[in-house]
Amino acid sequence: MTRATALDPDTRFDWSLITVRGEDAESFLQGQLSQDVTRADEHGLWTLVLTPTSEVITSGLLTRVEDRFELLVGTAVAEITLTRLKRFLLRTRCAFELETAQEGPIATLGEQVSRGVPGPNEFAMSLTPQCFGGGFVADTVSFTKGCFTGQELVGRLDARAAVVPWRLVQCTGPSLDRLDEALRSKGPDGPQGVTTAVTLDEGVSGLGFVHRSALVEGALAPYGDVTITACA
Repeated sequence: MTRATALDPDTRFDWSLITVRGEDAESFLQGQLSQDVTRADEHGLWTLVLTPTSEVITSGLLTRVEDRFELLVGTAVAEITLTRLKRFLLRTRCAFELETAQEGPIATLGEQVSRGVPGPNEFAMSLTPQCFGGGFVADTVSFTKGCFTGQELVGRLDARAAVVPWRLVQCTGPSLDRLDEALRSKGPDGPQGVTTAVTLDEGVSGLGFVHRSALVEGALAPYGDVTITACA
C-alpha cells in the first residue's frame, strides 16, 4: 500500500506562522532550534525543530522582526511544532502566537517535489536530519552554536561522517504504485516508500525514502521505467 496520493501539482502548500515574543525569546529559541538564532534577521534563516532524540519535527524559516521572532512552518506540522516548543517553556518570559500565513517560500506541491524539498509528509517519518541530505543539514544546522534540543545524535553523526540507513529521494515513473514498488525494492522494512506525489502529463513524480543499499553514487540502480535520485 502506498503512503501517498498523487495530487494535482498546483495543490497549494499551506504555511503557518509561529510568533515568539518576550525578554527570553532569543535565549529560549537558541536552546530549541538547530540554527544560531543570533544570526536571524529580516531575511530569514532556515532551521529545524527536533525531538530530544534528534528526529526532525519540521524545518522552518526564522526571521527577527523588531521585538519578535517569526517561525514559518508548514501548516500540517504547525500545531505539533508549537506543542514541542512549549514543552520546554519553564520559567521563561516569552509568549507564542500561531496564525495562518498568506504565503511561503514554496507555493505548491509541484514546486516542492520538483525542488526536492522535504515537507510535512517527509518529516512525519521521524528521521534524523542527515536522512534528508547533506545540503539540507548544511542549510539548517549550526555545529558551532553549542547545545540545543536534539543536538547530540545530529552532532555525533556529523563528527563521525556516519552513513544513515534511509535517504530522501526524488522519483519519477508511470504510476504511484510503480514508484512505491521501486522505493521499497531494497533493504529491510522501514520508512521507505513514496511520501508526496503529484501527477504529470505522463506519469507521476514524487518524494520518498529508500534504504541506503538501493543507492549507487546517489541514484538507484536501473529500475526500468522509474528514475530515482537522492536529494542533495
